[in-house]
Amino acid sequence: MAKAKVLYQCNACGWSTPKWVGQCRDCGEWGTLAEHAAVGPTGSAPTVRQPAQPVTQVDATQAQAFPSGISELDRVLGPGITPGAVILLVGEPGVGKSTLLLDVAARFARMAVQRGPVLYATGEESAAQVRLRADRIGALTDNLLLAAENSFESVMAHIQETSPSLIVLDSVQTFTTASADGAAGGVNQVKGVASEIIAVVKDRHIPAILVGHVTKDGNLAGPRTLEHLVDVVCQFEGDRHTPLRLLRAVKNRYGATDEVGCFQLTDAGIEEVPDPSVLFTTSYSEEIPGSCTTMTLEGNRPMAVEIQALVAPGGGGSGRRTVAGVDPARVGMVLAVLQARLGLDLKDMDVYVSTVGGAPARGPSSDLAIGLALLSATSGKPIALRSFAVGEVGLTGDIRGCAGLGRRIQESARLGYKIGLIPQSQSESTSHMKDCTLIPVRTLSEAWTQSLA
Repeated sequence: MAKAKVLYQCNACGWSTPKWVGQCRDCGEWGTLAEHAAVGPTGSAPTVRQPAQPVTQVDATQAQAFPSGISELDRVLGPGITPGAVILLVGEPGVGKSTLLLDVAARFARMAVQRGPVLYATGEESAAQVRLRADRIGALTDNLLLAAENSFESVMAHIQETSPSLIVLDSVQTFTTASADGAAGGVNQVKGVASEIIAVVKDRHIPAILVGHVTKDGNLAGPRTLEHLVDVVCQFEGDRHTPLRLLRAVKNRYGATDEVGCFQLTDAGIEEVPDPSVLFTTSYSEEIPGSCTTMTLEGNRPMAVEIQALVAPGGGGSGRRTVAGVDPARVGMVLAVLQARLGLDLKDMDVYVSTVGGAPARGPSSDLAIGLALLSATSGKPIALRSFAVGEVGLTGDIRGCAGLGRRIQESARLGYKIGLIPQSQSESTSHMKDCTLIPVRTLSEAWTQSLA
């Protein structure tokens, strides 16, 4: 009898090798390779689920997307939730993944009464705990079914009994299947559960949403092949100290990956924010030194973000540099340009730079606003009201262009901004903008002169 072949598979990433080694050559982890039986051909005749047919005869209505009931989620997914799609939602613990999906399940259940109920299967909590959260966020409906299970075979029994219109698994790492070996959350179990749920939803033309855990580095926990198996991968991110939550599509077979959904965490759950610019700016009745607004791009979405700066005498020695919401490296570079090109002496001063509301403004296009805010804070001279600045600051003090300037200007005009400082190199491409006064600038010094109130 021929000896059965074995493979050594990494429990962290799924990489396999015919010989045991101490370190995984794919992910670099040590001591994660374990022996697994190699799966060979069974010798049975291959089968097909349905015969191949001309593409012109395929019924495309089976893939027509339905709205989820949350416009910010539909913005990210594209047309909405597509039947037969498998969506993977990942995020750090406590960011609000379960709260968001419970709200999505309830809204979808209210709209899909005729199509069937929504099955919410949780492997982390009891049904009573999920009910308490549903009470808090107003996600109560008879068409939403809760099941507290850890076995996928039990979940499959619920699917066959209820014929749901949407399936939510919270989370995929907590479920096990008898067709795979290993503990829950291991490589084999996660791949096995994901493969089985994909086969079920593709066969029944119903969508499924899976919740995924992340590692301390922010990457998806478990095998990387899970991201290749599913149709959509969404990243739900946010600082636990701020209410802002952003939803991004890392992979999307049904739409673009440059859209961002904005949400706000409240006591009543997670609320969508269709106009996030109001969260990141402050309404002033008079000019205040140390503040400048910029227009950022989150994916394909422009947002107004106010950058505030404070310059104070240090306590001796080199001054402190404290930032929040901006890139520390960009702030350090802008400070170096201010000292070398404009003659500011800030080496003994404490410098603080922050965005309003915890909004991210880490791209090079925010350099000009950071520099103007620092100049305003140092001189005590305020920048003109209802003005914004967009542009990258070079090491020579010149202002360089940035991507998506037209969308940024259109958003500023919609919000009522009257003056915009833009790079001189992009002045011709925005000459048709008539809703606000655009001032092209070549250098940081020129921008500072033009920005004064």
